[in-house]
Amino acid sequence: MSNTIPLTVLVDWLHRFRDAVVAQRDWLTELDSAIGDADHGANMARGMTAAVEKVDQTAPATADELFKAVGMTLVSTVGGASGPLYGTFFLRLGTSLGAVTEVTADALAAGLRAGLDGIVARGKAEAGDKTLFDAISPALQAMDAALAEGASAGTAARAAASAAADGRDATTDLVARKGRASYLGERSAGHVDPGSASATLLFEALAAAVAA
Repeated sequence: MSNTIPLTVLVDWLHRFRDAVVAQRDWLTELDSAIGDADHGANMARGMTAAVEKVDQTAPATADELFKAVGMTLVSTVGGASGPLYGTFFLRLGTSLGAVTEVTADALAAGLRAGLDGIVARGKAEAGDKTLFDAISPALQAMDAALAEGASAGTAARAAASAAADGRDATTDLVARKGRASYLGERSAGHVDPGSASATLLFEALAAAVAA
């Protein structure tokens, strides 16, 4: 595929992410039961199901409309920290992309970066805090590096997904400094952060959609 990504692929990405969190709901809940409220899987599955239903019903015509619909739905339907964080991520992504029907890979990367900035602004997360930041940040670094080397959108998305998975796995040994998991102190080590796990599903879904 070229480095131009049509709106239909962005919609497909959301469907794939919904399918992934629904399929992995029990796993995400298991991860969250160890260091959180045991609701991340259920919350993400419910939120993304509602978001995709909203998209399918309203058929947004532009990227900003698409991700605004997703972001607003997540904020209103997902409890805990996940709704506001993922909601902000998609809202900022949509604002960055604007009223377009296709995006370049560079524009998408910049939009994803804007989404991460929104997460940081809302949750104050930093590298090593054992949050979804630890998967998203390395994913975007890998995506930017691949695009800078002239890689296709598909190759850059695959690099991002791989880096996200590495970041997710690296949270296992971290001691949480944010969220409910931080209450456990040293006992939070030894467990994968559920937010980083769902964020990895997000980038794996993107890679699959762009390659389709």
